[in-house]
Amino acid sequence: MKVFIILAHAEPRSFNGALLRMAQETLHSAGHAVVVSDLYAMRFDPVSDRRNFTTIKNPEFFKQQIEEMHATEAGGFAPDVEAELRKMETCDLMIWQFPLWWFGLPGILKGWADRVFAMGRTYGGERFYENGVFKGKRALLSLTTGGPEEAYQKGGWNGDIHAILRPIQRGILRFTGWDVLPPNIVYAPVRVSDEQRQASLAAWATRLRAIESERPIEVGEY
Repeated sequence: MKVFIILAHAEPRSFNGALLRMAQETLHSAGHAVVVSDLYAMRFDPVSDRRNFTTIKNPEFFKQQIEEMHATEAGGFAPDVEAELRKMETCDLMIWQFPLWWFGLPGILKGWADRVFAMGRTYGGERFYENGVFKGKRALLSLTTGGPEEAYQKGGWNGDIHAILRPIQRGILRFTGWDVLPPNIVYAPVRVSDEQRQASLAAWATRLRAIESERPIEVGEY
């Protein structure tokens, strides 16, 4: 299996970094091929504009989706965008590793999605949801939170974590055809003991060893 992991954390020694390394080691040892995009280390530019493209459809007025459609037809994506597109297109499983920021993705990861999930190449023309471009591929969010688990329950301080993740899991991933696996969530790693953090890492490794047999989230569960 080919696995593509995107890391969105600026500190390699963070718990997100530890989760990434555990994933790499576990998947490699299980015989899977792993490719990583460490967005901060790459200095990935999250800003969408004409730099996304080497082609121009309309030089007078910039509309990103029109330029994406044209770039799809003409092979006109900028090298950094094209590289990420190919990583998605050739993987069997994609994992996003990130800290939850303001109930969503860190800016660098959201910008990555804004630039890389291009119309024409990754969706459009009746290719949505069960007929999406990435049909048959699987995706998984692996994230950390700042607050404890009880804060992310229905009726909790921050509300249901699954409702928080719905715009990402359904609005980005499932929308483009991915089968979405249940998220891996480590609650408040900064607030727990090292023993608890090590247990979370071990649980992540155990899950990844059996990841090929996991079933995706049912549509009604988003």
